[in-house]
Amino acid sequence: MFTETDLDKAKAAFESWGCPAAWCDIPFQGRTLHITDPVGTPLEFCATMPVVPRMIVKFTHHRGGCALRLDHYQVLTPNVRKAAEFYMASGFRLSEYIAPKGTTDLRGVFLQRKGNPHDIVFFNGAGPRLHHFAYLSPEVRHILDACDRAGELGYGSSVERGPGRHGPGHALFAYFRDPDGHRIELFNTHYQVMDIENEPIAWDPSDPNVSFPWGLPARQAWYEEATLFEGATVQDPASKPQPMTLERFLSGASHR
Repeated sequence: MFTETDLDKAKAAFESWGCPAAWCDIPFQGRTLHITDPVGTPLEFCATMPVVPRMIVKFTHHRGGCALRLDHYQVLTPNVRKAAEFYMASGFRLSEYIAPKGTTDLRGVFLQRKGNPHDIVFFNGAGPRLHHFAYLSPEVRHILDACDRAGELGYGSSVERGPGRHGPGHALFAYFRDPDGHRIELFNTHYQVMDIENEPIAWDPSDPNVSFPWGLPARQAWYEEATLFEGATVQDPASKPQPMTLERFLSGASHR
């Protein structure tokens, strides 16, 4: 957040919405607020931390995937609509969403504050669980270099999906599993969505371009496996998602 005063306002606001909020001490940053959102996702807010030199033009230090900054997070939740309503009421804008054509049955929402497609994404699934966190890479070659280095160092099997291109968001990407099993995305080619005239883009889950505009779909594990949040109770969604997985694609199943 911008200021310490904003932290105080946030604590009061979240508590008024019935969300647990508490101050905590975290190394290397100022006063920190821990909050749990209405769908069980743990959040952390602070206003200050030590400033270090920017690395964006320190080209001799750029290696592998050249991750410049954390960009967004994706969370699985059994209540996508509840998450969307809460974050939009908190000031986030909806840039894209997934729902069967002609319905308001939200399967996924892309929410943003900084003028690109998303800062936090919620998808239907057993949760709350962290699906992935994403780092911005400056160029496509850095994503490919990360894949090559993973293969050379014996971590080729940790390249879980990609390289490929998303439908929603349109980013070029590759997904990896770190040594602890967390899913990490390297991506680039965001677009800007800053004007009030920019209407949210709707995607029908029956459209194959939602999952993979080109190439092969992800394995079933990419859709179903995710990181548990400490202390959070996982609940199943009312209806289990049935995306086009690599396994279904190879068996000749139709997309729905």
